Formats: sequence, C-alpha cells, structure tokens
Amino acid sequence: MDDFTWQQKIQDRRRRRQRDIFLLAIVIACLLGTAIWYFRFYQHTPAYAMKQAVAAVEAHDVEKFKKYVNLPLLTSLAYDDLTLDLFAYDATLTEDSKVKFEKFYILVKPQLAGGTESVILRRVESGAWSLPSGTDILKGRQLGIDYERFLARSLIRNTTFLEVASVHRDGMGAVAEVKVREEDTGTPFTLDLALEQAKEGHWQIAYIKNYRAYLDAIAPRQNRDIADYIAATKDIVAAYNVKFNACRERFAATTVTKDGRLTEGQAYALASMLEKEVIPALKSRQEQLDAVPVPDGARYLAAQRRESTETTIAAWEHFIEGLRTGSPAEYAQAEVLHKRELAIDMRVEDIIRHTAISKDIPNIP
Repeated sequence: MDDFTWQQKIQDRRRRRQRDIFLLAIVIACLLGTAIWYFRFYQHTPAYAMKQAVAAVEAHDVEKFKKYVNLPLLTSLAYDDLTLDLFAYDATLTEDSKVKFEKFYILVKPQLAGGTESVILRRVESGAWSLPSGTDILKGRQLGIDYERFLARSLIRNTTFLEVASVHRDGMGAVAEVKVREEDTGTPFTLDLALEQAKEGHWQIAYIKNYRAYLDAIAPRQNRDIADYIAATKDIVAAYNVKFNACRERFAATTVTKDGRLTEGQAYALASMLEKEVIPALKSRQEQLDAVPVPDGARYLAAQRRESTETTIAAWEHFIEGLRTGSPAEYAQAEVLHKRELAIDMRVEDIIRHTAISKDIPNIP
C-alpha cells in the first residue's frame, strides 16, 4: 500500500469521526432543546394541564388531580348552574316560592358543594362513586334536599369522558373542548372547560363554561322518557296501590291495643298477613314492573323503584322476625330499613313531579 492510499484512509476516517461528532452534537442539542421546551414551557401550558388532569384520574392520583383541577371553584360554579336548572323544570313553584327556595339553596351551598367535592375526590382515588359519610348532607330531608337525587341530577356519575378534542387560548385564559357521553340517554356532548393559570404558574381546570347547556340538553330527554315510563307502568302501580291500601287498613286495625303491647294472636295475624300477602304482592308488582321496557332516560327512576321494593321487603322480613321472636334488634333493623324506604319513595315522588326541592323544606327566617 503506497503512502497516498494510507493518508487517504486516515483522512476519510477523520472526516467520518468529525461527521459523527457533529451528528451527535445535533442530537444532544435537540434533546436539550426538547427538555428545555418541556420543563420550561410545555409544563406551563393549558394542554399539559389537561393531559395531567386526565392522567391523574387514570392513575387515581388525588394530589395531582387537585393540582390541575381547581375543584372548589369548579363545584361552586357548577352548583349555581345546577340549582338554576332544577328550578327550570319545577312547574309546581310559584314566584314567591322560588325566591324562598333560592335563599335556601344559598344557605346549604357550602354543605352540598363541599360534599360533591369530596365525592369527586373519592371517585378519583378509588375509581368508584360513593356518597359522603359523616356529614350534614346525609341528613337529607332534614336539610330539605335529597342529596342522592341532587347528585343524580348533576350528571357527574353517568357522564363518560371520551377525549380532549382541542385546547386553545381564549384571551387571558384557555378553553379545552372535551367530548363526553351521557350514559342514560346515550347523548354525546362537548363540554367547554375553562382553564386559568394558578399563582405557581401551572394551569388548572377552573369551571365548565357550558355546564348549564349540558344539563338543558339532557333534561328534556330524561323528562320525556320518564313520562313515557310512568304512563307505561301507571296501571300496574294503581292496581297494587289498591291492594296495599287495603292491607294498610287491616294492619292498622290489627295493631289496636289497650296497653301498647300486641297479643300473641295479633302478632301471629300480622306476621301471617305480611308473609303471605304483602311480601308476595310486593314481589309480584316488581316482577310486572321489570317486564315493562324502560326508556334510557327513565333508568334511574326504575332503579329507585326496584330499590324501594327490595328495601321494603327486607324491612318487613325483619319486622316478621321481631313479631315471632320478640327481638328488639329485629325491630330496630326493621325501623332503619323502613326509614330508608320512605326516603327512596319520596325521591321517586320528586322525580315523577319534577320538583326542584323536597316539599319538606324547613322554615327559613
């Protein structure tokens, strides 16, 4: 090999090394630029906040969720929209009543909005919906509001997230268009989530700009389906109401005592009537109701009716056991279940009448 060829190979090798070093420098510069863009800029964008909020729900990361969602503000403004929507579909209220009830909604807003915030955080953490425990809102009718139904009317439990369609700046803030589906009616909808920048620099979901429009889009469909379902089951309910009213009169006549204590014969007669007539009638009515096709928007009402039947049967079963054994524990359990059944029945009545609030609202000074 001559000197020229050897020198040529050395020069080629040097050029390849220089090219490789140059390419490596470009790669490093790109990676460094991407890292700078990601950590200094992208992490402080509305799009990043939306991505992190979705990721927090999927990972059940409550702290991350609270960082990227201003939940106190969101639930507070959603509460205002929801209560206005409740009034819109209650034809039983006079103008004077509306003023009174609006004042009541303001009074109980901290409990209901705060309770809903807790419900959402537990949903993020566990992946399941559950009612709050150990709070005033569980007093339900004592507050004049059935919180279970209030939560159902909010649509949060049966709204399924589909995708973030877009995120764009809107003046000093930003808006994320989020596609969702309301599961009861199968209605697709696009929610506009307003994002605002927190003091720390990151963005947060602040409120739902068109939440009222979402409620207004779903409510007529639910009301139509509920009306159709009520019409389809009206004869069944009426026929069994006649039977239950007759049993109620016999029950009252059988329980008449001089000293407040049932005789052995009275206890036997009551247990026999409940076991052979009332409970079979409850089961028969529910079987007939279950045979009626339920429109999508009336599924919640149908489920509440079924729960009422099951709770009533369980209450009577404990009461029968109490009659036969004299067990105070059985009577106590029957009372607990009976109160639960009454609350469900009042909820069913409110749904049927489209009322905004329980008729048992406490006096407001």
